[in-house]
Amino acid sequence: MQSDDLFVRKLRHPPTRSSPHKSPRESKSLIATGNSKHNGGGRSLSESDPDPREKGTSSPSAIRFKDPFLLLGLAGISQGPSAQEAKEKPPEGCPVAQRPKSFAHHDVQSILFDPFRKGESESRKNVRSGASAASQLRTCTSSPRRSLSSPEEPGDPGDGKDNELLLSCPYFRNEIAGESFDGQKDPGWNFCTSFTLHSPHITSPVRGPNAAVSVLEEARERMRDSSYFVEYQDLGALYYRKYFYGKEHQNFFGIDERLGPVAISLRRDEREGPQSIQYNYRIVFRTTELKTLRGSILEEAFPPTIRTNSSRAISPKKLLEYVIPEVSLQCLRLASNSPKVPDTLLKLDEQGLNFQRKIGILYCRAGQSSEEEMYNNETAGPAFKEFLSLLGDEVRLKGFDKYRAQLDNKTDSTGTHSLYTRYQDYEIMFHVSTMLPYTASNSQQLLRKRHIGNDIVTIVFQEPGAHPFTPKTIRSHFQHVFLVVHAHNPCTPHTSYSVAISRTADTQSFGPVLPTTYFRRSPELRDFLLSKAVNGENAAERGGKFLAMATRTREEYLRDLARDHATTATLDSCSSKLAILSLSKKRDRAGSTGPSEKAGKGPRWTYTIPPEFHSPGALVWTVRVLSSFIPEGIYLLGISSEMLVLVDSKKEKEGAVCFHCSCRDVLGWTYSSKGGLDLYYGRAGKLGLRPIAGSDGEVEEEVNHIVKRLQVVSGGCETREISLLRNGLGQLGFIADSGGFVTEVERFSMAETVGLSPGTRLVAVCGQPFCSLTPDDVRSLFLSARKVTVTTLPPDESGKPRRCYSELYVRSLQEKRVLKTSRGGEDEEETMDRKAEPPSETQSLLRTLSVQEERTEFRVQQ
Repeated sequence: MQSDDLFVRKLRHPPTRSSPHKSPRESKSLIATGNSKHNGGGRSLSESDPDPREKGTSSPSAIRFKDPFLLLGLAGISQGPSAQEAKEKPPEGCPVAQRPKSFAHHDVQSILFDPFRKGESESRKNVRSGASAASQLRTCTSSPRRSLSSPEEPGDPGDGKDNELLLSCPYFRNEIAGESFDGQKDPGWNFCTSFTLHSPHITSPVRGPNAAVSVLEEARERMRDSSYFVEYQDLGALYYRKYFYGKEHQNFFGIDERLGPVAISLRRDEREGPQSIQYNYRIVFRTTELKTLRGSILEEAFPPTIRTNSSRAISPKKLLEYVIPEVSLQCLRLASNSPKVPDTLLKLDEQGLNFQRKIGILYCRAGQSSEEEMYNNETAGPAFKEFLSLLGDEVRLKGFDKYRAQLDNKTDSTGTHSLYTRYQDYEIMFHVSTMLPYTASNSQQLLRKRHIGNDIVTIVFQEPGAHPFTPKTIRSHFQHVFLVVHAHNPCTPHTSYSVAISRTADTQSFGPVLPTTYFRRSPELRDFLLSKAVNGENAAERGGKFLAMATRTREEYLRDLARDHATTATLDSCSSKLAILSLSKKRDRAGSTGPSEKAGKGPRWTYTIPPEFHSPGALVWTVRVLSSFIPEGIYLLGISSEMLVLVDSKKEKEGAVCFHCSCRDVLGWTYSSKGGLDLYYGRAGKLGLRPIAGSDGEVEEEVNHIVKRLQVVSGGCETREISLLRNGLGQLGFIADSGGFVTEVERFSMAETVGLSPGTRLVAVCGQPFCSLTPDDVRSLFLSARKVTVTTLPPDESGKPRRCYSELYVRSLQEKRVLKTSRGGEDEEETMDRKAEPPSETQSLLRTLSVQEERTEFRVQQ
């Protein structure tokens, strides 16, 4: 008789693959015979597989009799490595690994966090990158205007876009003019494009691009001295600095078998809730990938099996098991009390966040185009000096105490002067070719190239008559983005500039969008170029060699923490001591969780709605989206206290946010007959949302949860669908303006009978969003449609039409502009008196909206 160990080995041995020369029936009989021989019976291995008719069996004993490993007290088939791999994969229909529904994500990166999804790795370590990838190819041009790409060249041929400034180049992508990166235009924001600030190039003073969305938990600051937004900026990296650094918290380090080195930070703090003080658990989970999980969960939102009836905090072990089940808790050790630990974590988290930028500037004279020619221009011409004065201030390097970008501020070895400026939160030092040391005996001008050649972004200034630029003439691994600026009529009152952009193929597109018209010599050109340069460097750092370098640095930091700064205290010992925070005394001061209830007893929550819906971070649902401007598919819907976003995890590299709006821009919603939700926002734009769930009942429950969250964070309400009948004259009995607002309702008409009143807003007509209809389309539907059905939003509590916050903001800017134009001839004293005038009606309404706490009543479920 064989031993149990041999029996186990035989069962664990994978079935032999059938030979290609044998029929499937012969292979099956051989497997059955072999199993019969070794197991002492006629039962084959396939007989141990569960019966498909018994999928619903959940009894442990039933599983035990189907799995022989469990009979021996060993890890069963459902608990082996293959089963673990299956657990690591997200459920079908879910693009990423899902956190608990009550977990509030701090930023977009946290929504996309999946510890088992490996990012882009740099497999071509010894292959040229940046401009060098193009310069190593054979030159195949015979005229200045001929494209450098050809079918005979290997690899990436380029995009074929040429103009007077820029030639197409292998491994590069050119932006000529007027290209949009956010897909089809969203008609829900038409009111933004109808207003401009001080320049025709600015089309949206309110809503930034999707690539500029980062933190969801906090309100984004409005534009200050610039009309453009910074894109691809991981502002969520400041989470540890804001909520952990210098405060009492716990850190755990370890090396997971599957994830590698990991670092976790936990903190329990208190916040004012709707009825009493609430306790919030904040989490930062770091792996070797550059994505970090940052978020929080309210104590009242934990399941009753995790929350205790005592006043003690939830243990770190239970917290991590609930929020991050992927990590192996046995590998974690409590961090030491060394002051180096929080400093290292701070440096690790803010590794990719840098508010100091260096930008190279090359000077191209008439008739020039090559790198060597530009580097050998010893002095600047009048047109170049005029351009430099627009970008920044010329500063003396010796004794300069601000950001110097590796320039010598002691001995003038890198020149005596340079160009410096500030843009939004950034310090920018320019490496100007004509301000760097010139060496007459060195045609390569290495003293200049050592600085400009190591800059990611380079501005190429072209005088009139310069040949088109191509990155193929540049030899540098670091130069990934080129901003080509061509001067027209320089040093005259009619000076203007045209701009073109070239970026490496692995650098994602970035804004702002290049306009089709020329720039005048004005601060607008400076704002555009600096914004484009900052965004270009941020985009370049997200891929290629820069991503690989950052990943290696991060892994070294994590391994150093796990090796040198971890104690021997395990997670179990820390959980027993509850060292996460000693807030039990504060809890007594905070009082009970509800009226006449002791802490931790009674129902799960004593709120009108579940407590997690009051979380400031983003709650996430997996939904299918139907829209006219977003491709139909599965997205992650995140709703925080400030913002609503749709995230496409499949486009993470390009910029995963496909749609965003402020929660104050949500107008209302309609319960769809197909079990989903139609969301109206902005100028009555429409999004169709259907949650991904197993059954219709679960879909309905998810829809109700989305609505409850919207009721808490937005001022929207449920819409009404009204069917209208015409009178004998073919009239509907009401008048609406071009914005869809009902201005007049005929007395005793059918429109008045069904509840239509002045101030009502039409968001859809005959099922079509109002913002997508022209006035002629609306008139045609009203006159000729067999059945006129309108979806409406009732007036607000004060009887005024419902408008979104962005629309009111634009109207206030327009009122200020009209007021300024009408009083343009007044002197300074009258301007000061004007500040004391009472605010306009729109500004008063904006002020009311900013402090409004009233929420729409919940929809009563039958």
